[in-house]
Amino acid sequence: MPPRTTQFKSNKVNTTLVVDASKSSSSPIVTYTIPSSSSSSTNIPSIDLTNLQSTPSPTPLRILIIGCGVGGLSAAIGLSLTGHKVSIYETVNSIKEVGAGIQIAPNASRILERFGVLEELKKEGIMLERNSLRRWEDDGEIGWVGLMPAVGKKYNAPLMVVHRADLQRILLHRAISLGVKIYTSSQIIAISPDFSNPSIKLWNGEWITGDLVIAADGIKSFVRGEIARRKGYKDSTVSTGDAAYRVLIDEERMRGNEKMLKLLRGDVGVRWMGPGGHIMAYPLRSHKLYNMVLIHPIRPHQVDNESWTSPGTKAEMLKQYSGWNSTVRQLLSYVPDDGEVMEWTLNSHSPLPSWVEGRFVLMGDACHPMLPYVAQGAANAIEDAGVLTMALAMVSSTERIEDALKVYEVIRKERGEAIQASARDTQRALHFADGREQEERDRRIRESTEAARKGSEEGKRNPDLWADQQWQEFMWGVDVMRETVERWDEITSHRSR
Repeated sequence: MPPRTTQFKSNKVNTTLVVDASKSSSSPIVTYTIPSSSSSSTNIPSIDLTNLQSTPSPTPLRILIIGCGVGGLSAAIGLSLTGHKVSIYETVNSIKEVGAGIQIAPNASRILERFGVLEELKKEGIMLERNSLRRWEDDGEIGWVGLMPAVGKKYNAPLMVVHRADLQRILLHRAISLGVKIYTSSQIIAISPDFSNPSIKLWNGEWITGDLVIAADGIKSFVRGEIARRKGYKDSTVSTGDAAYRVLIDEERMRGNEKMLKLLRGDVGVRWMGPGGHIMAYPLRSHKLYNMVLIHPIRPHQVDNESWTSPGTKAEMLKQYSGWNSTVRQLLSYVPDDGEVMEWTLNSHSPLPSWVEGRFVLMGDACHPMLPYVAQGAANAIEDAGVLTMALAMVSSTERIEDALKVYEVIRKERGEAIQASARDTQRALHFADGREQEERDRRIRESTEAARKGSEEGKRNPDLWADQQWQEFMWGVDVMRETVERWDEITSHRSR
């Protein structure tokens, strides 16, 4: 398991163009005043984290964001709230609502509250009371991990599950309301060879220049590839050996089966663990949809095909899980024979030498694509947005942009890569074949559950790191926006020296 770093606890913690909507006020959570004790903070105003609009950045910047996903939209919201002029360039010709379930952990929800979207998101999300860890073969419960409301009270920020499309829609509407310009059908085909000149070239030959380019362009990031090519290092990925199906089962399909309806209508998530794979399942959209992510060994033809959106088939999926318990088989039988079964391969990406090159900066899946085993992909992209928001709100002139990007990288890179690594460690623990290692894992899960039931502060370490109290503290208990403020002087003065 990666070493734990310094921790900071939360204190609460198809149009071609969409342009110029009226601004709206935000209603986020904690007050913190930026220190001005050293020369590096000269002319930097105090900033109230509960109201980011109250003190605009002293140096409004023209910021170009590539990519209109969760990370890009979150960054656009935060940066707009602090007074910057933001434009997003997206390859697709329309912003469609796609995807399935996604977890919003406390480290993300406290940022989304400050960005003014959490209350709307709560209307769409479900706050699970616990997650049940179960055997693949007989559906027997090995242990459980308590979630809401205890997690919300501990970290002063809630944990919920929500449909990714609902999250993206809420972020999109918020960005538009703040005046973010969103250009669709805008594929990037080149960037300036001089990374200190933040310019991008569109497919139609037009060059766009700003003060900063943020690449939120995903696992196949064009900007990341260009930086790697020009800097002479290999941008590599390695297959994890896993692929995943994701399916959504409608309530209507379950009519008459009370056992299945109990799963749908309850506030309990389920993680079934088995040889070579596992399943994560929980209800969505007011308990009308049941979300399942089914991770399984990759098939030979998939090894070099990294994709989020490859079509699978129900027949292949049923064959893959034919030996699993009757609950799993019954759930999968409700997938329509002609319904959408999306499948994606899971690749591990090597850490990059840097997330920053001149005035180009990577965020989200472009620099730290997360495997799904600890459910932190979207949360860490939102953390990137929170840190960029605070760092760029503190620059006193365009000459200080590099300082802000250094702060961003120091705050985010080591932490993001540690969470990346923990996901790979968790993969191994969840997928033991039946035998000695599996029995030892299950014993430790039972001990961890019993310790949690008794309210033990230290507890026992859970090999499922997503369920482990100490690793939860590392993932969920850090307030990166506050940390950015508190460490600004330290990091920028060190950079100057």
